[in-house]
Amino acid sequence: MERGSFQLMKSVNKSIVLNKIRTAEPISRAQIAKDTKLTPPTVSSIVRELMKEGIVTESDLGESSGGRKPKMLQINGDAFYVIGIDAGPGSVDCVLTDLSGNILKRSESYTLTKPLTNDKFLSILIEMVEAMIRSTGGDHGKIIGIGVAMHGVVDVHTGMSLVAPNLDLRNIPIKETLEEHFDLTVQVENDARAIALGESWFGGNGDVDSMVAVNIGSGVGAGFVIDGNLYHGAQDIAGEFGHMSIDLHGEICECGNPGCLQAYVSGHAIAERYKKQFQLEDALNGEEIYKLAKSGDAEALQFLQETGEIIGIGLTNLIHIVNPSRIVLGGGVMKSQEFIVPVIAKTIEQRALTTEAKKTEVTVSRLGDDATLLGAVSLLLVELFQK
Repeated sequence: MERGSFQLMKSVNKSIVLNKIRTAEPISRAQIAKDTKLTPPTVSSIVRELMKEGIVTESDLGESSGGRKPKMLQINGDAFYVIGIDAGPGSVDCVLTDLSGNILKRSESYTLTKPLTNDKFLSILIEMVEAMIRSTGGDHGKIIGIGVAMHGVVDVHTGMSLVAPNLDLRNIPIKETLEEHFDLTVQVENDARAIALGESWFGGNGDVDSMVAVNIGSGVGAGFVIDGNLYHGAQDIAGEFGHMSIDLHGEICECGNPGCLQAYVSGHAIAERYKKQFQLEDALNGEEIYKLAKSGDAEALQFLQETGEIIGIGLTNLIHIVNPSRIVLGGGVMKSQEFIVPVIAKTIEQRALTTEAKKTEVTVSRLGDDATLLGAVSLLLVELFQK
């Protein structure tokens, strides 16, 4: 779907009606009018347009309240496609989904190797999107756009990757390049914030008005979703949770500052801490440490519990600042959740200021390894469905 066509689908009233159908399907026209305060003729006119565009269909008849049974409306999930890209820091992955977030096709992962230039990185993205479009039989018109979840600092207004630290790249014009090449709407977002939006849309978290998704893997980042919208902050760095200082004289972080949370609980930091703490010649990765704890190794178990306490301290600070209804944890480190999460909960209970804050719900992502990709997809869906 060309960029102009996508924009035509995005009038405010259309988005209101679309989002109502998405969140309450199947639903009648009369109920939409009642819930949205739009007039019945306006709703009927918009529904006719949406059905003509193929994005909404009529389902079985609803229950009658005395007159003719109403026809019920629902989103036609397979009417259009979305391409989602997880870009970096170690690889690029790409999926094609329907409007419900069901993954229809998946690319082979492309491993990124340094040195890397902006042009090379962009050519990799273009190559993967072209391959995905070919996999649909070249049906370019059914693709509403491309969502890119990019590691590092992103200017969401221009779609520019300002700093991609793990790739040693700066000022990558992702949105401009992809839109010019494909004539599709492109949205680019920091990967941790994209994950937060994906958790809100697809992770069963649509029932809360404020949530934080925290991704703990090769780095540590967070995204805030408030009333269905991402919070970016004044300079687009809201959510740099991993660079919260927890020890003024602690380990030096990759950012150059001492004592950042990331310097203690990222995947790499965990391996280095374990090696140093137990004076090993070779570092063990997180999976190996988890297996040791699982087998009953007391040292590995205690180490993971200590890691849970450190994360819990960081999350308590987050609760005191943001006070979210729910915190969703994801990333590779959470594969050790059975040893880490109980200690996180205990630490929050011990340290949070109020009784209500102590009970802040902390869960582990249901989306697993697809969280970033589905987050990228949700960047387009929120544009389409929300005003």
